[in-house]
Amino acid sequence: MNWQGWAEIAFTLGVTVALGWPIGVYMARVWEGRSTWLDPVLRPVERVFYAAAGVDTSKGQGWLGYASAFLAFNAAGFFALYAILRLQGALPLNPMHFAGMAPHLAFNTAMSFVSNTNWQSYAGESTLSNLSQMVGLTVQNFASAAAGIAVAAAMARAFGSDRANTLGNFWADLVRVTLYILLPVCLVFALVLVALGVPQTLAAHVDATTLEGARQGIALGPVASQEIIKQFGTNGGGFFNANSAHPFENPNAWTNLIEEVAMNALSFGCVVAFGIVALARKEARALLVAMVVLLAAAAATIYVNETHATPALAHAARVVATPNMEGKEVRFGPASSAVWTAMTTGASDGGTNSTIESFTPLGGGMALFMIKLGEILPGGVGSGLYGIVVMAVIAVFVAGLMVGRTPEYLGKKIEAREVKYAVLAILILPVAILGFAAVAAIYPVALKSVSASGPHGLTEILYAYSSAAGNNGSAFAGLNANTPWWNVTLGIGMALGRFAYVIPVLAIAGAVAAKPKLKPTAGTLPTDGVQFVGLLLGVILILGGLQYFPPLALGPIVEHFQMLHAVAR
Repeated sequence: MNWQGWAEIAFTLGVTVALGWPIGVYMARVWEGRSTWLDPVLRPVERVFYAAAGVDTSKGQGWLGYASAFLAFNAAGFFALYAILRLQGALPLNPMHFAGMAPHLAFNTAMSFVSNTNWQSYAGESTLSNLSQMVGLTVQNFASAAAGIAVAAAMARAFGSDRANTLGNFWADLVRVTLYILLPVCLVFALVLVALGVPQTLAAHVDATTLEGARQGIALGPVASQEIIKQFGTNGGGFFNANSAHPFENPNAWTNLIEEVAMNALSFGCVVAFGIVALARKEARALLVAMVVLLAAAAATIYVNETHATPALAHAARVVATPNMEGKEVRFGPASSAVWTAMTTGASDGGTNSTIESFTPLGGGMALFMIKLGEILPGGVGSGLYGIVVMAVIAVFVAGLMVGRTPEYLGKKIEAREVKYAVLAILILPVAILGFAAVAAIYPVALKSVSASGPHGLTEILYAYSSAAGNNGSAFAGLNANTPWWNVTLGIGMALGRFAYVIPVLAIAGAVAAKPKLKPTAGTLPTDGVQFVGLLLGVILILGGLQYFPPLALGPIVEHFQMLHAVAR
């Protein structure tokens, strides 16, 4: 731990937030359908898509119509990807002749990429063909990110409207986000990654001769194009099993910085765009500050702990100064691993460059805690924005109870209907996480996949379901998740964390959009100052702690788990 490490963390976070501002200004123009500098090229293409799909962009959709379109689009994407993965062996662009996936693994993978989770129970370089990687996974990396941003745009319009009957048109939002935001950014930065050494080829592999004289096949493929949308779309599903720890995905310090910044840039941009569209720039800055404070605190906690040896090693060998670099990218150092891990777990991106289970207890615990907070710090693209808005609704409701006034947020009264939907949304994660984890902790078939007993084994289970329901996709390695039980239950957790969460979010947006836009009065709670940031942080930490600490703090649970695990193994 030194000043250079602290400076690296501060620089990475600073660059990410700074880039989020111009990106957000541009995104706001796209969300509102205003002209952009790409119009001469993309407007004709946009019209072709609308004509082919029969979409009338002048017709808006209420929250039910918007939610139905969102769910229908993702359902179609799921079945298409499932079919590609199952039929992979009979499809072209399969130079290594990989067979199709097993049904339970194909279900898990398809749900994973459609839900923007990108949990990987497989090794991509030894399981998937180029067609599956490009037409299957990479397409869904774009589609899931665009769908999340579209919902964020609908939420922004709801708070900026005055007695509106619609939230916009999902299909128009989807097309515009893909054409005007995701494709241009990824096209440019994919070329940058190629220039910096990331492979982009349809070749299956190259043969090399090792120093011992043995022949080795080195896997290749269209890596750069998948890597950049993996990062910008907060997807996390890498071409290789090791994700961004693999030197082909992340070959040097420049690619490491680009990929770190890319994880959060669009998510921060969504917050800025929300402030512009909702006519609440100062209030959006408060949301941004809350995100950055928790993200910086997480990075600092991980950095402090990972620059020391693990407690067990320090006690046994009297090692006190050795950084805990086991399972991390030695090429980039502990500061990079700390900020990458904080940004990954805060951004709902599973594309880690380290293995979480090798962290110290507090370092790994912080990564788990960030995931349990939900997709809000700054979360997945789009999902982070509407997730923290739900937290803000809860915060103003709590403040309203304190002062005995009807709570308001961004000029909209928050009444019983909106609060009920918000509570329903925040209950989905603990139900999906703790419900499945409780069953897995006593079910012999599930316990056979857990490598360790005691607190470590219980953490493997909790982390897996937290990562799935939180649409994160990173893994606490040691768990053999490629079994029918884990693939199916984790897939269900992903669906709940993404799609069951979006429905009450859009219901909130629909209710808010229909209300008049009120001007602030002397009795209005300020939501743009330090006090509101503190209130929001308190609500976030309390809600996260309620599902984080009880399973780990109860000794009898751990002891009972140890006994059951021993019997199952």
